[in-house]
Amino acid sequence: MSTPTNSPLSIAISSAAHLLNGTHNDYDPLLDLIGDAHFVLLGEATHGTHEFYQERARITQRLVAEKNFSAVAVEADWPDAYNVNRYVRGTSTDSSSELALSGFQRFPTWMWRNRDVVQFIDWLRGYNDSLEPDALKTGFYGLDLYSLFTSIDEVLGYLDNVDPEGARRARARYACFDHFYEDSQRYGYAASLGLSQACEEQVIAQLRDLRKQAKEYKDLDSQLAKDEFFYAEQNARLVKNAEQYYRSMFQDRISSWNLRDRHMAETLSALAQHLSQPDRPAKIVVWEHNSHIGDARATEIGRQGEWNVGQLAREQYGGDAVLIGFTTYQGTVTAASEWDAPAERKRVRPALAGSYEEAFHQTGMSRFMLPLRGKNPAAQALASSERLERAIGVIYLPQTERQSHYFRAQLPQQFDAVLHFDETQAVEPLELTSGWHEGEAPATFPVGL
Repeated sequence: MSTPTNSPLSIAISSAAHLLNGTHNDYDPLLDLIGDAHFVLLGEATHGTHEFYQERARITQRLVAEKNFSAVAVEADWPDAYNVNRYVRGTSTDSSSELALSGFQRFPTWMWRNRDVVQFIDWLRGYNDSLEPDALKTGFYGLDLYSLFTSIDEVLGYLDNVDPEGARRARARYACFDHFYEDSQRYGYAASLGLSQACEEQVIAQLRDLRKQAKEYKDLDSQLAKDEFFYAEQNARLVKNAEQYYRSMFQDRISSWNLRDRHMAETLSALAQHLSQPDRPAKIVVWEHNSHIGDARATEIGRQGEWNVGQLAREQYGGDAVLIGFTTYQGTVTAASEWDAPAERKRVRPALAGSYEEAFHQTGMSRFMLPLRGKNPAAQALASSERLERAIGVIYLPQTERQSHYFRAQLPQQFDAVLHFDETQAVEPLELTSGWHEGEAPATFPVGL
């Protein structure tokens, strides 16, 4: 814990903050802020911090148990997360949470194959098992679109079971991708430069064909049949959107970002519609990075033309969507040094001067929730000007900290509340590499002071 300063900003933050002491009642003020909202978006400032996973799980457990939330939707591929969904709802043959998470083999595996996620999945399975047989069980779903070829396989597998002739038509359409050897980026590069025919028409035709046959595929007396059709339909939609995304990757970074977040927002909307009942609209918790769930309009990135899930959720649902950011000042994080590189336990440098994280550190409080709605003194003080905000993804490059991991934002417009954990630890992957186990040298190496 740092020594608190007596600056007007520190005093304002301290007066409005709710301390987090690790007790069951920690999040009473947060649940009061959430109220009857149907969408709660929980962020993270890194993709590899133990406290972020742990506290999102604690909040989600209360939302499920006390406010009847029926789904957890995460920044993960649809097919891999749906395997977990089957497990937590008791319809899979997997014997453990670790096995249910085995589909997450694409970099970065530690995002979902880690100890904190296993513990949460264990809890969710146990909670669902404790319900009455006909009670609505809480599911686990992925919002992302990287699984182009896996989703193709899932569409074909579904059609093989319900419509062999439809499967034949789908194989003919998806054969457009065959010579790319399940390499999505190779396809995107070739199609974007005109080196190969784009598969856009084929994937759109396949989605239309699947939807046209929907009534024949769904048994109206079977919820499982409806769920499995919905799973296949979302895979076909993912293939359509992923095809466009991978073509855009080699053209414009903002366009590809917007396509991805638009897909995630559309998946969230489709999930809410699928899970809603006439007398019970779906309530969904979202787990994604701050950069996806904070309103992009309040950031310099938004001014450059990017939108994100948080902005789209506010535009569609208004106050029915609550956006919660997470921050840290220093500690360790699980991240890589380059794409597809092994996971490392890296030291997170103290936040830069002029950042929100530094302002929170200067309060001297180690863990707290700060509401940002309304006219509390902290929200007013923080709204007076933009500050730096840190974002660490799957790659962390401390040597280029300012350029790689900071952007300017107005926090009170970006989030409805923020949770700050001053010193944090790296999340523990299920598969520990030597680089993660050893970690980085201390900050004082080699002097030792």
